[in-house]
Amino acid sequence: MTLRSLFSGAALLAFAAPALAAAPLQLSGSTDLPGYTGDFDHFAIDEKDRTLFLAGEESAELEALDLNSGKVKTRLKGFGTPHSLHYMPAANELLVIDGDKPSPVLDATTLKTKRTYPLPKGADSTGFDPASGHLWVVTGGKDVPLPDSRLIEIDPVAGKVFKSVHFDADHVEAMAIGSKLWINVTDKNAIAVVDMKAGTIAATWPFTVAEQNACAAYDATTHRLFIVSRKPGKLVVINVDTGATVATFDAPGKTDQVTWDAANRRIYATGGEGYITVIEQDSADKYHEAAKILSMAGAKTAILDPIRHHLWVAASPGETKAMAKVLRYDVAPR
Repeated sequence: MTLRSLFSGAALLAFAAPALAAAPLQLSGSTDLPGYTGDFDHFAIDEKDRTLFLAGEESAELEALDLNSGKVKTRLKGFGTPHSLHYMPAANELLVIDGDKPSPVLDATTLKTKRTYPLPKGADSTGFDPASGHLWVVTGGKDVPLPDSRLIEIDPVAGKVFKSVHFDADHVEAMAIGSKLWINVTDKNAIAVVDMKAGTIAATWPFTVAEQNACAAYDATTHRLFIVSRKPGKLVVINVDTGATVATFDAPGKTDQVTWDAANRRIYATGGEGYITVIEQDSADKYHEAAKILSMAGAKTAILDPIRHHLWVAASPGETKAMAKVLRYDVAPR
């Protein structure tokens, strides 16, 4: 697989030289998903069966790929609007958060439905709290449509709901979890700090660098939050102990994922403009842009496989009408 075989000459000239010079990521393969239309949403990894799962949001299907080869294992249809995926290794189960239909829990090997959870309409973004073993799920919002949103805490094993946090906002996006939960209140240009034990909003930080803050990741070691906006594309580093912004970088627009690579102290911002911005952390408050890596138009959601040192990126054909692809990048050690 070569860069030239995957991408147009114009894109290659624009991005290949700086990407290859830095080379924190190297494209090593791609998988075509023929017939797929619309956008993808989030990934999950099943280490037991070595399966990479991808939510086919707009084609209402689940993609299952081999983690080693990238080959398609199966493509399962019949969902409503699958958004987020949560793999539960103890039971070898996959919870598919569906915004329109009851959310199914699948046997991760056979992909047979074992049970379903009747979550509120608009169930979408999630964050997992390893301390409690609970999953936090955004529900409601403009896509349902509803004028407000809620963040609910559920037991992903049983489906029981514990808490519900109300937002007077119709667009609440991705979150990150540490000692607290930080979530993008996108239509208010704000970040809400949620006390998970109390189930309340402890603080609200204005997001003034740009508009449409939509992605979040967290470094627990340095207590730094990474937020990416879409209008324009900016990557912002925030000290969660103070709420202060400590660094800002340009990022691709239409970003759906920001990924923290703790082993290499890197941030990957994957955006629909066709490239990945790679930022490296030198210290808690010092960062530098390492590279802009060529991807594809619509390649805006990703997941890191830290065991095989791969970054997987889904290229949605929603706007480009091109072939849907899953791209695999080898992650170079720092």
